[in-house]
Amino acid sequence: MKRSLLAAAAALLITTACTPGGSTDTAVAPAGQETSGTVEFWHFFTGREAKSIEDAVAAFKAAHPKIDVKITSGQDDTKMLQAISAGNGPDVGLSYSTDIVGKFCSSAAWRDLKPYIERDKVDLGQFPDTVRSYTEYRGKRCAMPFLADVYGLYFNKKLLADAGYTAAPKTMAELADMAKKLTKRAPDGTIEVAGFVPLLNFYENVPSHMAPVWNAQWLTAEEKSAIGGDARWQEMLKWHKDLVDWYGHDNLTKFTSGLGDEWSADNAFHQSKVAIAVDGEYRVAFLREQAPTIDFGTAPLPVPDGSQDRYGAGYVTGNIAGISANAKNPEAAWELVRFLTTDTDQIVTLSNAIKNVPSTRDALKSDKLEADPHFKTFLDIFAHPKTATTPPNAAGPKYVELTQEFVDAYLGGSHPDLRKGLADLDTRINQALELGR
Repeated sequence: MKRSLLAAAAALLITTACTPGGSTDTAVAPAGQETSGTVEFWHFFTGREAKSIEDAVAAFKAAHPKIDVKITSGQDDTKMLQAISAGNGPDVGLSYSTDIVGKFCSSAAWRDLKPYIERDKVDLGQFPDTVRSYTEYRGKRCAMPFLADVYGLYFNKKLLADAGYTAAPKTMAELADMAKKLTKRAPDGTIEVAGFVPLLNFYENVPSHMAPVWNAQWLTAEEKSAIGGDARWQEMLKWHKDLVDWYGHDNLTKFTSGLGDEWSADNAFHQSKVAIAVDGEYRVAFLREQAPTIDFGTAPLPVPDGSQDRYGAGYVTGNIAGISANAKNPEAAWELVRFLTTDTDQIVTLSNAIKNVPSTRDALKSDKLEADPHFKTFLDIFAHPKTATTPPNAAGPKYVELTQEFVDAYLGGSHPDLRKGLADLDTRINQALELGR
C-alpha cells in the first residue's frame, strides 16, 4: 500500500540528493547465463503484509536455489536513498511512492532496466498504460510495477441505514448532504461521529487521491504547474472548504486528533467513528483482520454534478521495484525483480494475500484472483479509462507536498483569495521543479 505520510519524509532528501555512490553501469550478462549469489532486498511492509513478502521470496528461492535473498522489512524511501547515496544501498528496493519515479530515474539512484528487459524479451504490453506511465520517466524505465493501489469509497452500512440510506453517494452534492445527516454531535457541539471528514490530510483523503474525481490537472506537458490555471482545482477546494466550515475547522481538528492510527485496529472507520471514508483497496484486508464485525460496502468516489461520465474513475498508484545504482549483484537482483513483477501466479498470490490490485493484464484475468464484491469495486476503478495518477517529474513528489501544504492552510482559513493563492502556489511549484532538474 502507498504510505502517503512517509512520502513527505523522503522529499527533502530526494530533492537534494547527490549522485548515488557505486557503479551505474547497466551492462548485462549474455542471455542464458546462470545467476547465483546473494541479493539484499529492502521493502517497507510490516506485520501481516511483510509475512506475505517473505512467502513470495520463499517461492523465488525455490525456483532459483542458487540465489539467496536477505530481506530487510520496514524500510522507507528515505532510508533507502540515504543508503544508496552513501554507496551501500540494497540490491533491490521496493518503494511505496510512484511520485518519486522521476527522481529515481533522472538521478540514476535506480538503474536503467532497459538492457535487462530487451535481453530477456520482457513484454511491457502486459502492464496497463497507466501502470507503465508511473514506472518510467522520459523514456527511461528504472522501475517495474509491484501491485497497484486504487482509491475509492468505504461506507458503514449500519450507520447509513440508521440515517435512511441504502447506497453510497454518487455525486459530491450527495456526499455533502449525507455527511451532514450522518454526523452525530454531543450537546456541546463536539463531533462524536463524522459522516465524512473533508479535511484533505485525513488518512487517505488527500489532494492526489481526490484530484482525478474533478479531472484536476497537476502539470503541463512542459512540466510546469497547471494548478492555478485549472478552474477545477478551485471547484474541488471550495467544495471541501464549504463542508469544513459546516463542521467548524477547530471541531474537525479536535475530532481527528483524538482518532486512532490509520494502520491499526483503532482506525476511525474500524471504530465506526467515521461513516464514509476514502481509502485504498488494501483496507478490505485490514477490516477483515482488525474489524470483522463491521458491515461495510465499497464504491467509486463521487463526482461533481455534471461529470457523471467520470463516475467509476479514480486514482491509481502502486508499489515499484528497482535495482540500486550500487547493487552488488545486479543480475540476481534483476531475477528477483522480474519474478515479483511478471510471474502471474506469484502476482495473484500476493494480491490475494495483501489485497492489492494486480498490475498485469494476465493476473487481472486469472481465475485464481479472489475478487469478491468489495474488492471488485477497485478492479473496476483500475480498469476505468479515466482513472489517473500523479505525473512523474525529475523533482519527485515536491509539487504534491507543496500543494498539500497550501490546501491544509486554505482549509484552515488562510488564503481568503483562493485564485491568488493558487497562482502563488504555481510560482513555488515551478521554482521547486526547476531546482529538481
